[in-house]
Order: sequence, then C-alpha cells, then structure tokens
Amino acid sequence: MNDHDTSAGRHEISSDPSRLDAALVHRWLSTDAYWALDRTREQQDRAMAGSINYGAYDAASGAQVAYARVVTDHASFAWICDVYVDRAARGQKLGTRLVTAVRDDLTPLGVRRFMLATKDAHAVYARIGFTPLEKPDMWMCLETG
Repeated sequence: MNDHDTSAGRHEISSDPSRLDAALVHRWLSTDAYWALDRTREQQDRAMAGSINYGAYDAASGAQVAYARVVTDHASFAWICDVYVDRAARGQKLGTRLVTAVRDDLTPLGVRRFMLATKDAHAVYARIGFTPLEKPDMWMCLETG
C-alpha cells in the first residue's frame, strides 16, 4: 500500500505495519471507542493481523495520532473499521483524510464497495461520498456475542 502526505505535510498516512504502535491502538480503542470498550489486547492483535492497518503520524515527531483497520478481499469489497483519531488531533479532518487514503489505495485493486458503520460521525464520511444504505432491508447481520 502507499504512504500519503496530508494537510500541508503535518501528517503522514501509512499502511506500513512496522510503524504501528499496537499498544497505543489498543489503549485508544479499549478505553475510548464505544464499539471496542471490552476488546482485549489479544483480540486487537488478532484483528490487526488479519487486516490492512493504517496509521496517521505527526510529520514532525513521528508519533501516531490516528488509526484505521480494513478487512478486505483485495478485489471487490472492503469493510473500514476501528477508525480512531487521538483526542488531541481531532478537528483537523484527519479521519476524513485517513479514510480517503484507504479508498485511494484499494480502488485500483477493483474494490467497488466500501462499508463502514458509525453512530456519530456521518458527516466525516459523507465528505468523501459515503451515504446511508440505499436498501438496508437487503442487509443482514449475525451477532454471536
């Protein structure tokens, strides 16, 4: 995948797994993300191992300031999940730029359907074209826990 410079060079977005701070990502998600509050470190590590992971990094310090995880077949479908921006880095449209980078990396592979779920960030994703499901009655879900 590609590296991306954003916001006049203030942030870099990368899918290089060696740059990820897995402990930080787990802390963010397990303590501050409503969808992952009970996730264990072991579960997070397995989720990361089976996904493409993106980090956003402060260009000056190299510190990770955001994260997104993508579950994909690399051909037609991608589920974007665990999008998180550190509280100190919010308000800079970094979440939008992070998801844009995911889209831009996977579209050339033929991925045509990108999905995500959000309780409160619809406007963030609408900026790059996400819309509510046109036919939500076609979709089904099975939750086992």
